[in-house]
Amino acid sequence: MNQFSIAIHGGAGTILKEDMTAELEQAYIKGLQEAVTAGYAVLEEGGSAVNAVKASIVVLEDNLLFNAGRGSVFTKKGLQEMDAAIMDGKDLSAGSVAGIRNVRNPIELATEVMLHSNHVFLSGKGANDFAIKQGIKLEPDEYFFSQFRYDQWKEIRDSDNYSLDHTHKGVEELMKDKKFGTVGAVACDMHGNIAGATSTGGMTNKKYGRIGDSPLIGAGTYANNKTCAISCTGHGEPFICAVAAHDVSCLMEYKDMSLQDAMYEVVKVKLVKMDGEGGMIGVDAKGNVSMIFNSAGMYRGMRNSKGENKIGIYND
Repeated sequence: MNQFSIAIHGGAGTILKEDMTAELEQAYIKGLQEAVTAGYAVLEEGGSAVNAVKASIVVLEDNLLFNAGRGSVFTKKGLQEMDAAIMDGKDLSAGSVAGIRNVRNPIELATEVMLHSNHVFLSGKGANDFAIKQGIKLEPDEYFFSQFRYDQWKEIRDSDNYSLDHTHKGVEELMKDKKFGTVGAVACDMHGNIAGATSTGGMTNKKYGRIGDSPLIGAGTYANNKTCAISCTGHGEPFICAVAAHDVSCLMEYKDMSLQDAMYEVVKVKLVKMDGEGGMIGVDAKGNVSMIFNSAGMYRGMRNSKGENKIGIYND
């Protein structure tokens, strides 16, 4: 039986212990552990890597602390527009959605695209129409409302600024205090199959239908049994231009690098040169896990069948 494992992230950026209350820190740790536990339970019962990453992300999407699903930030128009992607390393099948509204769990819709459509990527109203056809659970706008994200949006809604995640601070500090709100999961099941998935509410005050790296296969999300499964979090534009997730796979396949070395090369070298702040989580078909970031912190966690169970927030 193959070693099985799961890793998750809840976003990366300027996450400092001195800015965190003990109560909030414990809430993040609890949320991360719940997501790890949900995915690991699927693997422990012999379930697929695809179902494991989906289970973890659903937990994160339902948690207001994280910028995905229910916790998604406000756009320029005062709405939530969400993106998500999932990929199965066994056969390279994938599903993505972008700019969707009122979908309780965007990762569920991305999975439906992968399994029950002839397409990979759906966006906007068409994706929402597909959600209705497939019976995906929808929620009213009120479900996605949170006071602290509304207050954050009010600070900058009359400007052309945008924020990469939630904070209570003013515009100038918002621009400095960068947290990249995304959630993701990667898993290797006991059969040696791997999968990756990512979900996000994007940037506060985003406009023009902006889409980041999260739903883009090869940029923010990728999986291939021959190499790795990757989920990224960070400033989406550099991650898109770097084709960050797929680049890790290429370094493993063509340069015979290990998962750890390939992720280090992309996150700590290539992205740094492009001012691409953030990080990624990865797993290979042997169940090895790596979690690497070039920012001050990354909400993260992992568990494997060898008994390792780790939760982290800061750069320690």
